[in-house]
Amino acid sequence: MDIAFEKLIRLQYIDSEIARLQSFLEAVPARLEAIDQEIQSTTAAVAQAKDKLAANQKKRRDLESEVKVIREGIAKYKRQLNDVKSNKEYDAINREITETQSRIDGLEESILNEMIAADDIEKEIKAAQKRQADEEGHLKRDKETVAAEKADLEKKKAAVESERAALQPSIPADQFRLYERIHKKMGGTAMSRISDDFCSLCMMRVRPQLLDEIIAAKALITCEACGRILYWEPPRDEGDPSAPPADDPNRKDDSGPDD
Repeated sequence: MDIAFEKLIRLQYIDSEIARLQSFLEAVPARLEAIDQEIQSTTAAVAQAKDKLAANQKKRRDLESEVKVIREGIAKYKRQLNDVKSNKEYDAINREITETQSRIDGLEESILNEMIAADDIEKEIKAAQKRQADEEGHLKRDKETVAAEKADLEKKKAAVESERAALQPSIPADQFRLYERIHKKMGGTAMSRISDDFCSLCMMRVRPQLLDEIIAAKALITCEACGRILYWEPPRDEGDPSAPPADDPNRKDDSGPDD
């Protein structure tokens, strides 16, 4: 029976690449949400400053209304002075006028403080609006960049999925079924290269007689420890003995979507 080692190795590489691209794609919504939250925070800062100004203006209106009512009371007291019959009544009304005027002075000081605070709030609004304009521009560009990356990832994923679909029919059905079963069971890695007579993934030593069969490509043999399909590769050129082959399914690849 011919063992399609090269095709199975390629299949594992393709599946690893699909999983890698899918991982990046699954991270896209969170990246977009984070950008949206930053945009919302700049908008919220402007809204909060405007709410603060609105509250300030309402308080000033309330204070001014209160001063108006009190002034009307003072006017009433002054009219009463024309009708008093005694010095005692005259002095009592004057005291009321003086105390009431004192209340007005306190309220007018509060109004002045609110006017000063309003100036500060208006500066806060302008600063928040500037930050909003500055940040929304680059945040929207960030969203466009992420959307472009997503489109590129989807294109690459579709390409490798097409390659997988084209490769599958050339692999004997029983070998493909075994690969699929192990691939699913072992979390996406069905193939393990033999390195110095050891399974490179679980580091279990491969018995010599099994190693001979694997090298001779006589059968699909699984690791006695981890259950993955073992394969052997001849030594590579001396020029770069440490570099894994391009299709090595055990190759570590932590690169981003642009690699």
